[in-house]
Amino acid sequence: MAGASKLIRHSPPIAAIRASVLAPLVHELDKTPGKTDILLACHGILRSQLEDPYAFVPMARYVAIFEEAADVLREPTLGARMGISFKPADIGPIGILFSASSTIRIAFDRLSKYITALQGATTSGLISEDDRVLWTYRIEDLNLWPRHQDAEYTLAASCQLVRSCFNSNWRPLEIHFEHTAPRNPAALNRIFRVPLLFSQSGNRIVMEKSDVDRHYRREDHHLTAVLERHITDLVGQTDEAGDLQKRVLSVIGIYLGHKPITIRAIADELSISVRTLQRRLAEEGTSLRDLVRRYRQNLAELQLEGGGTRHARIADALGYADSTVFWRAFKSWTGKPPSQR
Repeated sequence: MAGASKLIRHSPPIAAIRASVLAPLVHELDKTPGKTDILLACHGILRSQLEDPYAFVPMARYVAIFEEAADVLREPTLGARMGISFKPADIGPIGILFSASSTIRIAFDRLSKYITALQGATTSGLISEDDRVLWTYRIEDLNLWPRHQDAEYTLAASCQLVRSCFNSNWRPLEIHFEHTAPRNPAALNRIFRVPLLFSQSGNRIVMEKSDVDRHYRREDHHLTAVLERHITDLVGQTDEAGDLQKRVLSVIGIYLGHKPITIRAIADELSISVRTLQRRLAEEGTSLRDLVRRYRQNLAELQLEGGGTRHARIADALGYADSTVFWRAFKSWTGKPPSQR
């Protein structure tokens, strides 16, 4: 067991999440007496450590606790069910900033920009696709698996944020999940009440562009400026530039299967020139092509290990034309066709 004294208050060098995010889960566990403290202790955490909302919990422990809590409570849809009870105040100033935004697009842009104040090693962003807008969320470390509960909780909570702050009757067009479909998706369907797609390249909320850009209120720019300053202070001295390869992989994760991944598009997202991006990647011994291949291979192996996902579905999630192209690509990566793994 890891030492329970290892929780820290300032941004850690490892992927971590604010202790306050665990509060709703602890509340659910407390409904079954005797479960909470044992489960937390098994993962090296004491209840008293969660009293500081600005402390950090290693992301791996958070994900593992969430998955195990669903098993302990015998509730496969625990995360989704908790998410629909989410309130803006549950994520502090970020939630208040979300609620103060004039449009849903601006709200999600801000959520993506400041999510590192709550948790690290997370990819999040908006892209437009014809008359739709997609908000993507995923934990970057593929070794943190399974993480079904976190994904379902985050997407359900994000939908509830929109309902709380903009329109109580709002629904997205679709919900996408990176994990495979459960044996019986009926409970999830009842919670989300929109088409659910599984084995995708990321967790996504698909929305109507006209709705995302509709103005719901006039912003108080003084209030939003104060909130953004406070959230920036919470982020502290974290290097926003970060590792270039990680930043490129984050954009790949948002684009994959939904938007062409070109050196120009990536450079524009990172606000640097094409030549600079190519040069810096070359200095690090890689290229955009190599990073796209790495991302696709890691995601494909994850989907195949999970089982139950057809090659055609994996090919679509990875942005390939069909399963034959995926089959050839996978064999070139590993020396074996996917059916032999």
